[in-house]
Amino acid sequence: MNEDPRNLFDLSGRVAIVTGGSRGLGRAVATGYAAAGASVVVASRKAENCVAVTEEIESDGGTALAVATHVGRPDELDALVDATIERFGRLDIVVNNAANPLGGPLTEVTELAFEKSYEVNVRAPLLLATKALPHLIASGRGVVINMITAGAFNPGPTLGLYCSGKSALWSLTKVMAKEWASHGVRVNALSPGPFETDMMAPTYAIPEFHDSIVESTLLKRIAAPDEIVGAAVYLASDASSYVTGSAVCVDGGIMA
Repeated sequence: MNEDPRNLFDLSGRVAIVTGGSRGLGRAVATGYAAAGASVVVASRKAENCVAVTEEIESDGGTALAVATHVGRPDELDALVDATIERFGRLDIVVNNAANPLGGPLTEVTELAFEKSYEVNVRAPLLLATKALPHLIASGRGVVINMITAGAFNPGPTLGLYCSGKSALWSLTKVMAKEWASHGVRVNALSPGPFETDMMAPTYAIPEFHDSIVESTLLKRIAAPDEIVGAAVYLASDASSYVTGSAVCVDGGIMA
């Protein structure tokens, strides 16, 4: 008889890093992984916000570590992986969720804005994944999940920096998958549509924008952050053992 399929989603014994893990989708993923049994490293710029999430996880019986990290600084990415290994002795899952949402018309993009956007949205996920790679290989079931966006496939006006960076990350995801498959490391992308997060709150506050976003989805609504958890656990777990180089869309039907 086959194993109980519910066990395929069990993350017990695994260690996950979640960047941007102190709020929004990152917080939802971090707490979701902890509930599934993983030890979770919550990484974000503000130490107090990371600590708040780890305390929440621990109060629910989980295990977590807070590591204040600015992903735009390569030395802090090195320190993040080192702190994870020092505390837990292993690393199985990396979720590149931290993002820089800089937008505006292309004619107003400055050199500094371009650098800040791409250092967080493109360079950081690549550097963190490569720094983590030896540990992911040692895991025997290492996973990288890169958070992109539905806009990576269908970018909109004033979102050129953000969407183009996420498109680049999607390309890197496929190359990582091709280069690292022989090492037993799977790499996939999560492509969320509209979610009620702090990052999106200012734009959703504009009634006409909010209404247009709702209408762009088949389900005619904006999702709650916890609705990303099922797909995130799936990609991190044995349930997706034959999935790599793919993008899982959690977008309410925008891409349809």
